[in-house]
Amino acid sequence: MVLTGTLVNGVTIIIGSLMGLLFHRIPERMKTTIMQALALAVVLLGIQMGLQTEQFLIVVGSLVTGAWAGERLRIEDGLESVGQWVEKRMGSSGTENTVAKGFVTATLVYVVGAMAVLGAMDSGLRQEHDVLFTKSMLDGFSALIFTTTMGIGVLFSFIPVVIYQGSIALFAVQINRLVPQEAMDTFITEMTATGGVMIIAIGLKLAGLLEIRVANLLPAIPMVAFFVFIIRLFGG
Repeated sequence: MVLTGTLVNGVTIIIGSLMGLLFHRIPERMKTTIMQALALAVVLLGIQMGLQTEQFLIVVGSLVTGAWAGERLRIEDGLESVGQWVEKRMGSSGTENTVAKGFVTATLVYVVGAMAVLGAMDSGLRQEHDVLFTKSMLDGFSALIFTTTMGIGVLFSFIPVVIYQGSIALFAVQINRLVPQEAMDTFITEMTATGGVMIIAIGLKLAGLLEIRVANLLPAIPMVAFFVFIIRLFGG
């Protein structure tokens, strides 16, 4: 089912939040070790995806041009500014805003990121949910941590996550029906490989080994479609 990965993601956020309400104190060493283990799993997933490429030049070209566009547009800076603005507007020191602050902060963490976009597209185009299943584990654990500090508002972040990722997955299904199968197969393969490189970057960032503006690489996905179109246009 197209929405399987998205629904699982929503459920893990709920479960993690409920567990966070029960466990108030988690040793810092345990948090670090679990997050590092998840980061290694994310890197492994990214490598597996990246090795699927059949036209490596498309991957390289898409990442380079996508990074250029992302840096020019300052996507990551823009997203951070939105997050800071929302938190400033809704997260004042009063206790009445605790629920809103938890909801907004968690939503930004779960929705703003390459894994949300790539995972939802993978669900819609290939009916493969590994990226969203991995994201679900990360989100569930972080929901537990967030809830211990920000309260029950974190739980309600599953609503925008399901709507956002579900919409992308359903849109990807429509694209799949309109584009010729041969072109779609090439796009899916190279989109998966290009996304895999971004997933590796996310894993390394989670492990604290590399600081990279992954959101600024997101334009690489539409660039894959552009290069596939150019190759087909000129009979490559």
